[in-house]
Amino acid sequence: MASDRLTARGLVLGGVAAAMDLVLPRPCPGCGGPGPWCCSCDSTLAGRPRRVRMPELVACRGGSARLTLPPVWALSRYTDPVRSAILAGKERERRDVPAHLGVALGRGIARLQAMQVLPEACWLVPAPSRRAAARSRGGDPVTAMARAAARHLAAGGRAAGVAPCLVTAGSARDSVGLDAAQRAANLGDRVRWRSSGAPPEGAVVLVLDDVLTTGATTTAACRALRREGLVVGGVLVLAAVPPWVTTR
Repeated sequence: MASDRLTARGLVLGGVAAAMDLVLPRPCPGCGGPGPWCCSCDSTLAGRPRRVRMPELVACRGGSARLTLPPVWALSRYTDPVRSAILAGKERERRDVPAHLGVALGRGIARLQAMQVLPEACWLVPAPSRRAAARSRGGDPVTAMARAAARHLAAGGRAAGVAPCLVTAGSARDSVGLDAAQRAANLGDRVRWRSSGAPPEGAVVLVLDDVLTTGATTTAACRALRREGLVVGGVLVLAAVPPWVTTR
């Protein structure tokens, strides 16, 4: 019954947001200027993806067993205007924003493929979220980004599919306010496999997320995928809190 109420609320909010867009176009969440995501703010996501230095807690512990993570890349630091855009799509009912940010992820994937660090065909796995959170928001922003990234790649002649095969168990808490150790403990083995969203057998997958902070979600997602025998080619996020591997 509670889940039905959350779903209904998400649908109503989504309808209201769509109606508002028709009557009063939304400003850019990055700078407040005209357009849902202006060219100037979008340019902050146009550089080459940078390797992220994963936090020591994750790199050393990685949960119950040591895990060697695949390469992790980010398009920007977690600062404005990207930070404001991510929060707008996640917490402020801006359901138009994730698709624009997903195009930036698509560009980043194409660049990594051109650099030959990713295969020409890969399946995009959205980082897991709690079902209740997705319902209350009227959908999962990261999944919306992944689908927009796949469309962008397909428009450029690059094969890509979306595999929403990971979910976070309801017993996991919201990660807001948790430190690195608490986030790792909170997720633990609570990232679960969902066979209905699985990629084809033998596919190389790329994990996508909006923000990398402590690396707990990235680690849990990679562990869950590898348990199913999948090859994880890497992780790409819009923005990262940890520093780059190099400054060059």
